[in-house]
Amino acid sequence: MTDFNVPVSEGTRVFLNFSVSLEDGSEVDTNFGADPVDFAIGDGSLLPGFERRIFGMLAGDRQMFEVPPEDAFGQPNENNVQRVPLEQFDEDIELEIGLVFSFADAAGGELPGMIISFDDEEVTIDFNHPLAGRTILFDVLIHRVEPAELH
Repeated sequence: MTDFNVPVSEGTRVFLNFSVSLEDGSEVDTNFGADPVDFAIGDGSLLPGFERRIFGMLAGDRQMFEVPPEDAFGQPNENNVQRVPLEQFDEDIELEIGLVFSFADAAGGELPGMIISFDDEEVTIDFNHPLAGRTILFDVLIHRVEPAELH
């Protein structure tokens, strides 16, 4: 295997380990302790706000980034909180605050929504990303960077 020692940039494939944590240090996701993941820059695997931060890093570099909501999962949008009539839920479902359901979106895909309140007539569901409005700590260890066309 040839060691290219090129920096992360457009047109590269990156092999990395990462962790995503909240400001209080609680870990949301990590692949440290497992094989590195790899992706081509710009393929949509990594949010653009995360991707931009690793530009210029080389194999062997490790860095912690603080990513504000605007570059991570966005700010909560009040239009993403919807009220749904209770009768749209099966009677045998025991509703709980914090319960996440998968709903069909207009394009036929799945959209997760979390119950934030309910009463005898309607259920209030938050379709914002659970990490919307949160500053994210993004810890990255770059293992290898190579021209994307090698794959």
